[in-house]
Amino acid sequence: MDKLIIEGGVSLKGEVTVSGAKNAVLPILAATLLTDDACIIKGVPQLRDTATMIKILRSLGKNAELENGAVTVSMQRNTNYVADYKLVSTMRASFCVLGPLLGKLKRAKVSLPGGCVIGVRPVDLHLKGIKALGTDITIESGYVLAKANKLKGSNIYLGGVYGSSVLATDNVMMAAVLAEGLTVIESAACEPEVVDLAEFLIKMGAKIKGHGTPIIEIEGVKHLHGATHTVIPDRIEAGTLMLAALITRGDILLKNVSYRHLGALVDKLEESGASMTKTDNSIHMRYKKQMHAVNITTLPYPGFPTDMQAQMMALMSVTPGISVITEKIYPDRFMHVAELNRMGAHIQREGPHAIVEGIKGLSGAPVMASDLRASACLVLAGLAAKGKTSISRIYHLERGYENIEEKLEVLGAKVWREREKE
Repeated sequence: MDKLIIEGGVSLKGEVTVSGAKNAVLPILAATLLTDDACIIKGVPQLRDTATMIKILRSLGKNAELENGAVTVSMQRNTNYVADYKLVSTMRASFCVLGPLLGKLKRAKVSLPGGCVIGVRPVDLHLKGIKALGTDITIESGYVLAKANKLKGSNIYLGGVYGSSVLATDNVMMAAVLAEGLTVIESAACEPEVVDLAEFLIKMGAKIKGHGTPIIEIEGVKHLHGATHTVIPDRIEAGTLMLAALITRGDILLKNVSYRHLGALVDKLEESGASMTKTDNSIHMRYKKQMHAVNITTLPYPGFPTDMQAQMMALMSVTPGISVITEKIYPDRFMHVAELNRMGAHIQREGPHAIVEGIKGLSGAPVMASDLRASACLVLAGLAAKGKTSISRIYHLERGYENIEEKLEVLGAKVWREREKE
């Protein structure tokens, strides 16, 4: 197993291109199960998670090949309705094969999901929505067993304790496109990744309105055809690299960025005194003057993204003042706090809140990644820290950031891998 070594203290400078969005491409790949025709998905990042989804598609009867950032999906044999534990248990997003399998085959057997350990993330909203379409569901031996003679459109409320669910919205939407009649999803997730999935489904022949709002209307059709689609840029990778410029007092031009997807982050950075120049497809981040602390509360889109909470905490840990970071999506998503404190940060957790006292600088130390975004947080901290930082369990990082080491090296970072000692 590898660890990542960072020699901190270098101001990052240069240009970097943001990859396609991991959280968009995974359900879009799952949606190819809805048709027997060939589909081509472009802008696909080479990640551990995309490789897992391709393996799942193959196990379900598809021929799926990734080449030059494009995945071509076609029929290889009759679609299998069983999504195996060995694959699904490694990645939560793979649970979104449930909806398309039900839509296409009217039956599915899907393992309950795995993924990052960032607190309880139940699938109750998924099952509630799927049941409302006329599906019988049982849970046996860690698998969800679902079947229906036919799917019927329904009015479905998908609001949860912590707001709307992106994957539940994806799952219900993919099942509903081949259901009989009209389905209305209330309290639907509004994230750009949900919109991107809807746009792909529309290209396939689905009839969907209201995507990007809390109410999505889906008029079922009899069948879908193949389509070609380019995935939106990854707003979380873009945000992480924006913070890399600021935490290292650098100067970075980010290309292939959808500025309109980053409104809440941009607002907080401007409030803190950050300097940036925005266009439709690029953001130029420049550290010009001393920034100050700001308070953050994570909320469903278009609020501040929970997937940027850890990275923002790293920046606030070296920004003068006291900031309060409140996590309202996954209240237990604070496993990076202890690791930042190992690097000298002054952070105290109180329930769903973290009180961050900005200090002059961090010190390199051996740290351990607990999940995907915590990994990115520790990379940012290591880039800013004095001395050498060693980050263990970087396989988490590989799940969501394509070629992150190469991108950082191009910007001047001193970063490399070493083999962990047994």
